[in-house]
Amino acid sequence: MIKNYLKIAFRNLFRNKFYSLLNISGLAIGIACCLMITLFVSDELGYDSHYENSENTYRLTMAGALNGSAFDLAVVGPSVGKAMLDDYPEVINFARFRQNGSPFIRFGDNVFKEENFVWADHSALEIFGIELVLGDPETALKQPKSLVMSETAAAKYFGNADPLGQPIEFGSNKDYKVTGVYKDIPANTHFEFDVMGSMETLDEAKQPIWLSMNFQTYIVLSEGADIQKMASLFPAMLEKYIGPEVKRFMNMDWEQMENNGNNLAFGMQPVQSIHLHSDLQGELDANGDIKYVYIFSAIGFFILLIACINFMNLSTARSAHRAKEVGVRKVLGSVKGQLIYQFLAESILISFISFVLAVGLAYVAMPFFNGLADKDLTIPFENPTFFIAMFVGITLVGLLAGSYPAFFLSSFQPVKVLKGALSGGMKSGALRNVLVVVQFCTSIFLVIGTLVIQNQLEFIQNKNLGFDRDQVIIINDAYLARGNTAALKTEMESFSEVKSASLSGFLPTPSSNNMNVFLKGVVPTQDNQIISSNWTVDYEYLETMGMEIVDGRNFSRDFPTDSLGIIVNEAAVKEFGFDNPIGETVGTFADLEGTIQGYKVVGVVKDFHFQTLKDKIGPLVMQLGNSTGLLNLKVNTSDYASLLQKMEDSWAKFAPNQPFETSFLDARFERMYDAEQRLGKIFGVFASLAIIIACLGLFGLAAYTAENRIKEVGIRKVLGANVGQLVYLLSKDMGKLVIIAFLIGAPLAWYFSNNWLQGFEYRATIGWTIFALTALGSLFIAVATMSYQSLKAAVSNPVKSLRTE
Repeated sequence: MIKNYLKIAFRNLFRNKFYSLLNISGLAIGIACCLMITLFVSDELGYDSHYENSENTYRLTMAGALNGSAFDLAVVGPSVGKAMLDDYPEVINFARFRQNGSPFIRFGDNVFKEENFVWADHSALEIFGIELVLGDPETALKQPKSLVMSETAAAKYFGNADPLGQPIEFGSNKDYKVTGVYKDIPANTHFEFDVMGSMETLDEAKQPIWLSMNFQTYIVLSEGADIQKMASLFPAMLEKYIGPEVKRFMNMDWEQMENNGNNLAFGMQPVQSIHLHSDLQGELDANGDIKYVYIFSAIGFFILLIACINFMNLSTARSAHRAKEVGVRKVLGSVKGQLIYQFLAESILISFISFVLAVGLAYVAMPFFNGLADKDLTIPFENPTFFIAMFVGITLVGLLAGSYPAFFLSSFQPVKVLKGALSGGMKSGALRNVLVVVQFCTSIFLVIGTLVIQNQLEFIQNKNLGFDRDQVIIINDAYLARGNTAALKTEMESFSEVKSASLSGFLPTPSSNNMNVFLKGVVPTQDNQIISSNWTVDYEYLETMGMEIVDGRNFSRDFPTDSLGIIVNEAAVKEFGFDNPIGETVGTFADLEGTIQGYKVVGVVKDFHFQTLKDKIGPLVMQLGNSTGLLNLKVNTSDYASLLQKMEDSWAKFAPNQPFETSFLDARFERMYDAEQRLGKIFGVFASLAIIIACLGLFGLAAYTAENRIKEVGIRKVLGANVGQLVYLLSKDMGKLVIIAFLIGAPLAWYFSNNWLQGFEYRATIGWTIFALTALGSLFIAVATMSYQSLKAAVSNPVKSLRTE
């Protein structure tokens, strides 16, 4: 029986090649999109679930507010983890990470700037399942000045040589040794480290202080630990350990601090939720966003739905062609169930062929998709679960796409069918019209979403940021010139292409920031403290970055007292409540003993964006310092290659045998919005595919409609109708459906797009032009798709269509 079903299914497939090709093409594209999105979503949801006890591992966080300045940190003080282990029996282990720049590591002639370096406790290897392939896991990170590295890093530094015990130059220190090599950390982990240094090396890690918060701290709880009970004890713990520091630094006791509206609170963040649910200050790496997982899941579902709708539409539209077959089969004894099985068999066969083609399409398109999504996904052919999922998918898609046609066609009454009383095509296609509306509604939603994202990105590009990001070249790691850094700057300033140069450790990008507590005056009180960004700059910094002084003056060598002067931004003036900020005194803590150093405000810089446009401009305090991390050059040239070569020659003279690395400030700015740019590209690609799939179905419906109404067209031509009138007649119904789809899809797109834009403190408006372009574009595409078949029918010879019954 099954063999007979398949035989008839194949016959129908080859008998209707055109419609079969449309069905298979649409389904294959839809399934391929859905497959790639499923792999993406599965990877995102699987972060940090691959090591033992991950479900009982938590990261400690610190949130609070100080005089209205709120903060939410992924870091805590160095002593917190040990205190947790001592005070809470539920805590069975803890580990800390401390990021502190990107050191240069040298072995022999190989020297690299290690971007993925972190200081780590030995226990981190156990907690995160980091498996050593060389070295003793019991001792690898227990000794000061010991390093462990990934297999990739070991190959980079040592080639085929045995790295264990090898002396390695870390920064300017030659006493470090490699004590272990571990398997590369899986990509679906919320951190990515190639080299780890022993936490025992850092004096900072041994300080008994809680308010200096720089350490990512993780705790492992025992099975069945009462999380709520632990959290209820945190306030008492904070008062016990931080209370004395609050007294020392803020000149108030714990109760006074809380009564004044200030607060501090610990949190425990499940490690498995960090990647998709965390966007705190001090994250180890850029995280994902659960909203994008929801968005991509919905896109995958609706694209697959559009493809299935195509199948249902074409199957029901061609019902008249199968009606006589159904009538004859029923007269000869077929029951409804057998007919349903027959039509479902055809549907599942088409689904099977489409799935095979879809896997091939996904395999070919995967490198392109990985580039868009910044992933390294592969189709898991080696995993038996994949083939089980394929089988289930084939069955479900076959049933979903074929269920309505099967029940619809099998319900025809043979008497009516054989008498010719059953009409088909568009006349009885109410459900079909609804499905077409759903298709174009989804396509319109995706198109509007794409245009809104692109509009926001264009807004970001064109917004006045308060500084000039164009033609600023950054020489990274200027400190490698050691005592020659100032001479290097002086020589490069002499280049005709260089307008100004500045040495600093900070740039107006989120990756370059430092927070500190500042006082209005030099005596801490309950209401005179704010949390502000704190940068050290030189005399030329504002000029090089194109920032504007709106009150007072810039730092000047003519004023020796500027060593104790500061420049603040307008947001800081508001936070401090200054009416006339010039000459006002601002204090900050100079050491861990609570000593306060006072500074005079000498200038106010116009607010500029030093974080992404998602964040409101916060307070900023600049002071003179000797930062030598970055040499910033404002240039005026179109011949960058020649200038960069001159700069490299100067570097070789003042920093011989040191790596030369440059970047452009505008490129750093662009990287801040990588996630949004990827989202826009992915939306654009899937919007295009959704339209293509919908148009494939529309093309098939148009072909069938033209075929079904060919005699009507012939009669109208004989009676004098021209080609334009006939094309309009055959296309107008579909045009109405597209307009209805727009009226439904546009408000939905506005709602979700507006919700996405709320994540930006500074955002573009959703203008009417986006909706007008989408409406006109959708209508044009639909009419163009329909018009081909309509025009083909309209120009045909009416004699041929009227000659035969």
